[in-house]
Amino acid sequence: MKTVELFYLPACPYCAKARKAIEELKTEAENYGRVPVRWINEAEEADYASEHDYYHVPTVYFNGKKVFEAHPGDSLQKIKAGIRDAFDKAVFDGPGEEYISSIRQN
Repeated sequence: MKTVELFYLPACPYCAKARKAIEELKTEAENYGRVPVRWINEAEEADYASEHDYYHVPTVYFNGKKVFEAHPGDSLQKIKAGIRDAFDKAVFDGPGEEYISSIRQN
């Protein structure tokens, strides 16, 4: 299974929401618990972070593409939904949203 990359800053309150969202997702679906997450502290890995197109943290990448970028005011539910999208891509190795939506509806 491919790794989800999550850019964060230690003092970021939205990044704390991302951690909580990931913990919740891991308990909701067995496959989510298997998704490897690489936590990238943008302050410590500034060169690597500068190679990616984002402004706010947390930001989630999968397979080299940005899947979700949080914005000030985002709720836990919105952040969780963005991370769920990345986890779905990792679990299903990147199928289209239509396929993922059809699975959720069944």
